[in-house]
Amino acid sequence: MHCATSRNTQTGQGFPVSGELVDVHAHVLPDWYVDAAKAAGHTTPDAMPGWPTWSVQEHLAMMDQVGIDRSVLSISSPGVHFGDDTAAGSLAVEVNDFMRGLHREHPGRFEYFAALPLPDVGRAINEARRTRDLPGRSGVGIESNAHGVYLGDPALEPLWHELAAQRAVVFVHPTAPPGFDPTLTGYPAPLLEYLFDTTRTIVHLAAAGVLRRHPEIRFIVPHCGAVLPMVLSRVDLFRLAGLVPSDVDGDLGWEQLWFDLAGAPVPDQLGAFSRRFGTGHLLYGSDFCFTPAFAVDLLAKQLDDGWPDERGPWRVQVAENSAALFGRNT
Repeated sequence: MHCATSRNTQTGQGFPVSGELVDVHAHVLPDWYVDAAKAAGHTTPDAMPGWPTWSVQEHLAMMDQVGIDRSVLSISSPGVHFGDDTAAGSLAVEVNDFMRGLHREHPGRFEYFAALPLPDVGRAINEARRTRDLPGRSGVGIESNAHGVYLGDPALEPLWHELAAQRAVVFVHPTAPPGFDPTLTGYPAPLLEYLFDTTRTIVHLAAAGVLRRHPEIRFIVPHCGAVLPMVLSRVDLFRLAGLVPSDVDGDLGWEQLWFDLAGAPVPDQLGAFSRRFGTGHLLYGSDFCFTPAFAVDLLAKQLDDGWPDERGPWRVQVAENSAALFGRNT
């Protein structure tokens, strides 16, 4: 068992703390949320076999086992919008107040990304404003698309203005693309579609000029950048041919993009990522509880053996990176 370091168990104030291992990709899954999702037709999440179980005690035990000091909690796919704007707004409030309560009960262990009920832009802005100064909020969380609305859509521009004014961190979580039909391949969306939908929405975001217009916003891209490192040269080729807007250069304005290590990035994905971007914007992500605790521990051990940077262990570097990201406004 690893020993967590620099943990402040007396107060939730002062985040980030230098030297802490921060998990930016960690999910809550209370029973009442699962019941609401199932009632709306999400009997399984994105064609996975079933909903995992989750509890505060299990989450804290996983953190202690792996050596995670602090988790920034969020809701996973399918988010909080199941088709009805009013119900989505209410569910977002319920989810965010629940995560705020976890921060209050376990200061120094839990922060959270506030869920926003997109594609209802007005309610999303209202919830971003309501939660802006609530204890424990480290930013906001959104899906890679909201019922087919991708992140470069002009309809989202008022939300980007608000989040820029907040100098917010935006955690982007993948979801199934519009029209996803698991019967065509027999695979659940997280296997491949999550990676492609993440890549699709980040390229869309950059091509629409959102990064250029709103440099105050920092975006966390999940799963080690998905397939971005493998397609950037292709995107650049299409830009030179005039088929992609000139806002999309070879690095996508990467200084605003941060990337978590959720999934199984070692060795292939992390190798390609580090050759393109280096390791200075990498953050830790467990993807608990959709990744069970034993697998989180196994993947952390793979990082121990497969970290590509000779400057030091991955735990030290990603701790420094998360302190740099979240400490920008402190």
